[in-house]
Amino acid sequence: MSNEILINVTPQETRVAVIEQGIVQELHIERMSSRGIVGNIYNGQVSRVLPGMQSAFIDIGMERAAFLHVGDIKELNVNGDQGRPIERLLHEGNNILVQVIKDAIGTKGARLSTQISIAGRLLVYLPHESHIGISQRIEDSFERELLREKLQHVLPPEAKGGYIIRTMAEAATEADLRADIEYLHKLWLDIQNKSLVVSSPTLLYQDLDLSHRVLRDFVDDDTHRILVDSRETYQKLIIFAQTYMSNVVDRIDHYTGERPLFDLYGVEEEIDRSLARRVNLKSGGYVIIDQTEALTTMDVNTGGYIGVRNFDDTIFKTNLEAAQVIARQLRLRNLGGIIIIDFIDMENEEHKSAVLAEFNKALMRDRTRMTVNGFTALGLVEMTRKRTRESLAHILCEPCPTCQGRGQIRTAQTVCYEILRELLRVSRQFDANEFRILASQQVIDLFLDEESQNLAQLADFIEKPVGLQVEASYTQEQYDVILI
Repeated sequence: MSNEILINVTPQETRVAVIEQGIVQELHIERMSSRGIVGNIYNGQVSRVLPGMQSAFIDIGMERAAFLHVGDIKELNVNGDQGRPIERLLHEGNNILVQVIKDAIGTKGARLSTQISIAGRLLVYLPHESHIGISQRIEDSFERELLREKLQHVLPPEAKGGYIIRTMAEAATEADLRADIEYLHKLWLDIQNKSLVVSSPTLLYQDLDLSHRVLRDFVDDDTHRILVDSRETYQKLIIFAQTYMSNVVDRIDHYTGERPLFDLYGVEEEIDRSLARRVNLKSGGYVIIDQTEALTTMDVNTGGYIGVRNFDDTIFKTNLEAAQVIARQLRLRNLGGIIIIDFIDMENEEHKSAVLAEFNKALMRDRTRMTVNGFTALGLVEMTRKRTRESLAHILCEPCPTCQGRGQIRTAQTVCYEILRELLRVSRQFDANEFRILASQQVIDLFLDEESQNLAQLADFIEKPVGLQVEASYTQEQYDVILI
């Protein structure tokens, strides 16, 4: 299916949208102030070893130490069948070559591995491996074997390391593969040489920025145009394409229209919709998406859709549409980790199988690795999607200062009763001439109206006058009881 790639560049950030048949299918945002570090290679220093967790904290020069688990250390014992405990592999102060495999997310530091992988246009080079792997997206077994033989034929006899053949390599010539191998080997040699002469912690290699990664990772035979609204970025991409992927040069265009590129294609509106909790379906149903630190839940509802035949048919049609929408929302919002989908309950097993098949089919467009389990006994679909970068909501939003991300705040009446209890506690501890309540307008209004009798009764009980003062800067949950 043909697609267009839009690249919007400002000094502060780069945004990319992948468009298929006029519909936004993917969104990617990279900010200069908080650029992701996945793929970066560092000369790190062990700051702490945790035998109980079989992990270590590694200083790579970031604000928070990064995390390295023993399972991500490429080191086997003499038998080659079982890794040694981490306390025998690492010690505090050791220098270690590591690569970031997951950005820092929330309060967790970046995740590291010593298994280095360097991505080229056609191949991924694995310096510490010896096997040849092939992208799972290349499904034809005959094609897979041909690609394996083609790569083995062009590998120089002295070549060390392993490779993963990327989807882009399906139509590559031997000359293309040879050029990619030479580029990756030179890059790895430069990284090794630099690691010998610099101190720790030091950045040795940084992955391409978003606009260049788009050419390397997103563009395929179905991409008929790449539109860039920055002349400087356009020129850089042309040079990059001429060097590494000459067949793409003619598809890169510089957008010079007066109307902003993302406005022209409706991407700005799609970004707004992708931050909403509710996603409406064309049928009248809707999906509620709730994202937590541990997992994401998606709840499908029929809403105003009543169908034309019977209730089972209504549920089935709603779930089929939701399966496609959910698969797209996973890509748009870059949701990762554990995902629980609550489709509307279906009694018909054929309907369940059809919805699951439709969902798996829609997920085939996704570039991210995932696993999908069938319906559980409770009628839920459980899945995981690899999380390497922050989700769209975490990049663009922050927790509400009023509700602290809960999505709810205590009612004004609840806050009134808390204040009354606090006033009673304070009166027993301190002998003041007068007490004054500082609170939001909503709370003070309630004390002057519905709760005035309760406040007066408490003032009589503690035998002290109680004043009220509005603090315009206070949220509904904020208050203070001061002594005068």
